[in-house]
Amino acid sequence: MKNSHLLFNTSIGVQKPENIRNKQQACPFCERDQLTDLIEVDGPIILLKNKYPVLVNAYQTVLIETDECHGELSTYPKAHLHRLLQFGLRHWRAMEESGHWQSVIFFKNHGLLSGGTIAHPHMQIVGLNDLDYKEKIPEGVFVGILIEEKDGVTFSLSTKPRVGFYEFNVEMDDRVYVDAFGDYIQTAVHYILNHFPFKATSYNLFFHHLDHKIFAKIVPRFVTTPLYIGYGIPQVPNNLEWMVEEVRKYYFQPKIPSENLD
Repeated sequence: MKNSHLLFNTSIGVQKPENIRNKQQACPFCERDQLTDLIEVDGPIILLKNKYPVLVNAYQTVLIETDECHGELSTYPKAHLHRLLQFGLRHWRAMEESGHWQSVIFFKNHGLLSGGTIAHPHMQIVGLNDLDYKEKIPEGVFVGILIEEKDGVTFSLSTKPRVGFYEFNVEMDDRVYVDAFGDYIQTAVHYILNHFPFKATSYNLFFHHLDHKIFAKIVPRFVTTPLYIGYGIPQVPNNLEWMVEEVRKYYFQPKIPSENLD
């Protein structure tokens, strides 16, 4: 029978450090000289094996994004943003192409409601031995209202969100990295943290590789609705067009200089 669930090792889980709530907990990613099982180091960016591999039948790695503990993706300089994403995408694709795992997932947690435990900016790349995440992707989940398009990269707001409400999508061809891909991801995160109509401090970023395309889905995180928890029914808000216009207004419409009143 095909496997449909991941097994979580609770004996390892209780050992994991947590400093999103527990501010007194030292940050393990800041103690760079204590890190072990390094896979690759590129300046402030480090890929290493996860010290607490809670997922059974999986190979877990952690991608430390920066040496600045209080850094955040929405404020990274463009050069670092693109360096980081190209680094992560390269390792993710290499793990996919190795054939060692049935599928490989690449994602990021940020904030109290994201499901993460360490505040220091990081992502995770996880090889799943016997589970294919692509089989669980609903049809149309990356379809949305176009916000902006540049150099073959599209930025949209989902009309069929996976969990419900507001989900941003960024799509590019898988043959070459395009800067607009990273720019749009950063824009979505910045909007969520700074201009969202409800106070938002948490988000997830998920990467998918389907049909020769790389998709990024950026999801603001709140308490998940009972309709989704109990029945798997996503809800779609009736103001998607309004939000698309808001994002365009903040980030893509040219600023009109005020008239000289002197």
